[in-house]
Amino acid sequence: MGEQLVLQVDGLPPHAIEAAAVFHATWMPQALAALTSAPALLLQLPAAPYDHDDWRRAAIRDLARRTTPHRANLIAGGDAAAIESAIRYLAKAPSVTGQLLKLAGTADGA
Repeated sequence: MGEQLVLQVDGLPPHAIEAAAVFHATWMPQALAALTSAPALLLQLPAAPYDHDDWRRAAIRDLARRTTPHRANLIAGGDAAAIESAIRYLAKAPSVTGQLLKLAGTADGA
């Protein structure tokens, strides 16, 4: 199955347009580089309001398509237990890729 790397993304602006721009400029190159040495990558982002969902879905789908056969998924929000559970699940789910999973226990009603 191979190792799954987890990349914790932080420092994103609160507004969706600016957050998407920072993500693509700063974090997407790191994600692409990580997938040259690992078969799977999980991006862990903080919770965000609903208006961030579209850019997050598009980013992870495009990353997964571009790096096939490597896997890429994104989790957002969640408390510590939810995050750990999602990490364990996705590490053992070789057919799951290109997905945004919004976890329970998130802040701001996201």
